[in-house]
Amino acid sequence: MRTRLTLKPGQRGTKQLVEEYGDRLVCVRYRYDDKQRKRYKTVELIVDEADWPDQNAPMDALVVGVLVAREETDLRAQVKAEGGRWNPERQVWELRYDRVRRLGLEGRLVREEDIVYEILENGSGGEPDAESIEIDTQGVYSNRDCVHPGVDA
Repeated sequence: MRTRLTLKPGQRGTKQLVEEYGDRLVCVRYRYDDKQRKRYKTVELIVDEADWPDQNAPMDALVVGVLVAREETDLRAQVKAEGGRWNPERQVWELRYDRVRRLGLEGRLVREEDIVYEILENGSGGEPDAESIEIDTQGVYSNRDCVHPGVDA
């Protein structure tokens, strides 16, 4: 069986089907069976609709370490504006991962083994839940010896 014609809703030949199925109609196809010498009119319908879950949501709420050199005052101000805090013990700026991505600082993440990161809020954006999780940082973070363009040159 082969498809010879595919029509979108509203095109000539779809009026009755648009009336019957409304916004659920995706397309109308005319298919031909050469063996049986028959033509079939098929419709593609939307039967279910759901929000697509954000694959980064669990990690977005993690607080991670980011390297920002002392001389990078503009970048440091951006990190502060996004809620970043300096951690003098770790010698890194700590910031939520979603904000790290927004600033484009993924290449400056600190790789540390066996660190427990705090989740600031639950995945639905609700109140902070004081839950801590231990994550495997293998392969997620870049090396602490990362290069800062314009600073480490």
